[in-house]
Amino acid sequence: TSLPDYYRVWLDLANNLTHLIESHTLRDLVHKMPVLSPDFLIDHRELRLAHLVLGFISMGYVWQEGQHAPAQVKPYTLALPYWLVSRRLGLPPILTYADSVLANWKLKDPTGDMEIGNMDLIVSFPGGESCRGFFMVSLLVEMAASSGITVSCYEMMNFPSASTFLLYFSLLLHCMFNWITCKIVLCASNCIYKTEVVCGLNCFRWRDNPMLPRGLLYEGVSNEPILLSGGSAAQSSTIQCFDALLCIQHEDETVDCSDRKCFQKQEYMPPAHRQLIETLSVCPSLRDFILSHSSSDLCQAYKSCVSALVDLRNYHLNTVAKYVVVPGNHARAMGCPLRGVGTALNETGTGGSSLMVFLKSVRNTTQKALILERPSASKETEM
Repeated sequence: TSLPDYYRVWLDLANNLTHLIESHTLRDLVHKMPVLSPDFLIDHRELRLAHLVLGFISMGYVWQEGQHAPAQVKPYTLALPYWLVSRRLGLPPILTYADSVLANWKLKDPTGDMEIGNMDLIVSFPGGESCRGFFMVSLLVEMAASSGITVSCYEMMNFPSASTFLLYFSLLLHCMFNWITCKIVLCASNCIYKTEVVCGLNCFRWRDNPMLPRGLLYEGVSNEPILLSGGSAAQSSTIQCFDALLCIQHEDETVDCSDRKCFQKQEYMPPAHRQLIETLSVCPSLRDFILSHSSSDLCQAYKSCVSALVDLRNYHLNTVAKYVVVPGNHARAMGCPLRGVGTALNETGTGGSSLMVFLKSVRNTTQKALILERPSASKETEM
């Protein structure tokens, strides 16, 4: 949560971001900001925090005057250090899911447990508890999934058989889903997403954004505007690790892109995360192994794992409908306070994809991975 004193101006702007946006003073302060070198950021954690605060400051700068008057140029004082920090991390120079969720939390009581009541965001936007809830829900999903990542990646070889591992992994997925649903209901019930939060987060991107049709110019970095997608749960590495392990492959129906990595948004993930997914993807196919055997127990264990992911994605669909699409309909009916956004709310997600079409497509391709139960070996012998 802290950086060397040399970078105090960055943290001061980030910590007061809501006030500076609402008072329309952020842009002036960014223009007066000194051009700081990232060379004094020593380790990975400092670089991640710098990327987080520069990403939030960038979003506040671009959208300070609302969606009707975004800044078309990111000034040199902000663009150059953000570009250099991004290059060192292997992340794009835009606020990503890895920033706003994975790197954007702290414990209110550092000696306490990682419980929802003891957790808070490091940096936030206007919107109060609604904005906090939007990011915290995603963080809860990541926390719940961490035990499954640990087992799938490091402890697989400790199980006596593939079916035993899959049954254990399936149990973890179902426990994760139950934990997530309870926590999301608790979190969402305490902060109904405000219309302005839904409107604002929907446009945090410079690609496929009607308010920035050519993208955003990074002064002193590029002579042409840059097109980048906004932070989105599609950039989460966690569930894609599960997909890779279970050999679930998705086809993106929402963008014109034949490269599966385009659909997975892996270029917006930290390099180590991308490498982990790639490692799991090139391992011998677990699904092919199961299809080549006649074990009913093995098929049932695999089916249980995939079914857990289907349940999770169905729940995601329902949650988005309730807390994003319905508020979006309300915004369109009442007039979105951030002009020019309301008509797009039900069509695109925060990353720019066709929201419900995208989520249904992912759910459907997960269902297609299900393997029908096979007869037991004894029954096959009788046949």
